[in-house]
Amino acid sequence: MGAPEGAESERVAALLEAEAKAVALFDEVLARDIVTPGATESAVSDAVRDLAAELFGTRRFWHRRMVRAGINTLEPFSADPPDRTIAADDICYLDFGPVFAEWEADFGRTYVLGADPAKLALRDALEPLWHEGRAHFERTQDITGDQLYTWITARAAELGWEFSAPIAGHLVGEFPHKKISGTEVTSYIAPGSHTPLRRLDPTGKQCHWILEVHLADRDRGIGGFFEQLLDLRPS
Repeated sequence: MGAPEGAESERVAALLEAEAKAVALFDEVLARDIVTPGATESAVSDAVRDLAAELFGTRRFWHRRMVRAGINTLEPFSADPPDRTIAADDICYLDFGPVFAEWEADFGRTYVLGADPAKLALRDALEPLWHEGRAHFERTQDITGDQLYTWITARAAELGWEFSAPIAGHLVGEFPHKKISGTEVTSYIAPGSHTPLRRLDPTGKQCHWILEVHLADRDRGIGGFFEQLLDLRPS
């Protein structure tokens, strides 16, 4: 049995509001020129943490804050590469999961400092592929995590890119959603996740999802990242 309609509407509104605040946070990161040559990855991460507290009173992040630049953009999420200083012509991505009033956001964007054509091409490929992935999800009613991962990695290859992560998204919801979902593969858009994404969680609530796009150009030693809510749109 699902959650009452009114309760689910409130959940949807809360998740969309959390993402809107994440968008505003990232916009302010750009406005304040926080991602800048000469700053270390850790310094940028701390500056975004402090900015989230200043703007929204946010002091919790449901996963570790991630700032990766240059060659570090090829490292998997689980890695802990040496703290890198951002260079004048670098590519850099930010992946933050702030908690706004007990609701999780998960938002990632890639930035290019300078005018390197290869880095700009990688950055500019991310969002269009994300939208293609959402469109495929929306037209495929019973799609599973495995099927969406297979589709988006194949589409990346068709476009000439390597999809460089073992997952393409995950559940998101009330903090901490992992107490509900656990670490089972069905909590991810990933190989082996064979249950439909459109389903109820073990507590009877509708599942909501983040879609991630990870692309790499290993010959040039660069990667990029883009993520946001998959199944919910602002009205």
